[in-house]
Amino acid sequence: MLDPSIMQPQMLGDPAFDWCGVAAVARGAPLVLPPVARARIVNARAIVDQLVLLGERVYGINTGLGALCETVLPPEQLVRLSSNTLQSHACGIGEPLGVDLTRAVLCAALQNFALGRSGISPAVFDQLLAWLNRGLTPVVPSRGSVGYLSHMAHMALPLIGLGEAWVEGARLPAAAALACVDLEPVALGAKDGLALVNGTPCMTGLMCMALDTAWRLARWADVLGAMSFEALGGQLAAFGEDVLVSKPHPGLMASGDNLRRLLAGGDWLAQRQGLRTQDALSLRCMPQIHGATRDQLMHIARQVDIELSSSTDNPQVFGTPDAYTVVSQGHPHGQSMAMAADLLAIAAAELASVSERRIDRLVNPLVSGLPPFLVQASGVNSGLMIAQYTAASMVAENKVLAHPMVVDNFVTSALQEDHLSLGTPAALKALQVLERVETVLAIEYVVAAQALSFLPGEQLAAGTGRALRFLRRVVPPYVEDRVVATDIAAATALLRDPRGLEDIEEAIGTLR
Repeated sequence: MLDPSIMQPQMLGDPAFDWCGVAAVARGAPLVLPPVARARIVNARAIVDQLVLLGERVYGINTGLGALCETVLPPEQLVRLSSNTLQSHACGIGEPLGVDLTRAVLCAALQNFALGRSGISPAVFDQLLAWLNRGLTPVVPSRGSVGYLSHMAHMALPLIGLGEAWVEGARLPAAAALACVDLEPVALGAKDGLALVNGTPCMTGLMCMALDTAWRLARWADVLGAMSFEALGGQLAAFGEDVLVSKPHPGLMASGDNLRRLLAGGDWLAQRQGLRTQDALSLRCMPQIHGATRDQLMHIARQVDIELSSSTDNPQVFGTPDAYTVVSQGHPHGQSMAMAADLLAIAAAELASVSERRIDRLVNPLVSGLPPFLVQASGVNSGLMIAQYTAASMVAENKVLAHPMVVDNFVTSALQEDHLSLGTPAALKALQVLERVETVLAIEYVVAAQALSFLPGEQLAAGTGRALRFLRRVVPPYVEDRVVATDIAAATALLRDPRGLEDIEEAIGTLR
């Protein structure tokens, strides 16, 4: 996690607060609640308190939950209902979410509360905000939600001294973790339990992190595709601005612009122009393929930003304590985020699919014009033969993982909840796809760099030369066989290092 002291504070409830802000908080940026947002929280809580005082029947405030929504509870049981909600809904299984993912979910929840429709207690909100800013992260099992309930319940358990939390890398019982950051359990009030487990912050926070990863990999896909293109002596005419403008999809135009700048100034590549009529689709169509992914990511980003600016729990309160309305509605349904997650999985998977095709061309002497499997003494050495196998395996796994989750359905809570989005598992599945995309791109990085090592001594293009030097810091050229997995892991780490793209952009300008 980056040092929060060098990261810009993010403002809850700000119209400019978007998926990038959530990702920044997930990496360690501080989170601030402006006075106007605090006033909204206090006002909404006053409405809830008024409802409890008057004894009006309102779902989740003085009734049971789900199919128990017609069961009215006496005032003395409302606090217990909140505590029981967290415990009964904490049914998660599996390995915990990463700290960054959990912080993103918590950040999205705080944004939802800051919009002033939930009615959560200010003391509960303040504790959650303190967790983020003091480095306490709940331990949240990664599996078990059809929408969000189990994940959010585990997220909130430390509020009442239950569950576990991470503090400075140590996994501790909740009470010990709270003590480490000078906090104590808080008393939940009416509706607090429901507010904590309700709404779409889980899938929205996860989607913010998926977008952050996907955009990073989309930029790297252009960089690594350019390296492969140069090594194979591709024909630059297909990337001309005057050519691409005849099919002006925004993503296509952005990718084409990146490729032109990445490949500018390459002497050897310049000498290869005109030697072929056209290249294979995996080379010639990079702007069209990479660009289509970019267009989907732009659409997904709009969906996620709308969700972040929305109140998504149920019920919601409106007005003031003297003139209020409480409405049970369907905003917690995660259909938009589930569809966005499924689309992201498909769009990202294609980056790996076309990357694997370029890897295959690089190692295949029948089409590359390079030594077989990119090693001089082939035969006794297998070179990078099996690296392409690994890439193919990742692409095959993505074909299964990219199957839509949202089109499935189940019935829960005794027919009360009879259409489920599966948004959280869809977002987690998209993150699995992105892991495999990253692996395939790391393999292309290693393979394309090895291919470039066989070119004559003429100058490489500006952007690809920078990318090659960045890799050569940790992965030397292959002279004879060695353990390739070590180099794939090293290349993967470089794809996650922001200094790589920054170094390339220093030479060619900002990658779009």
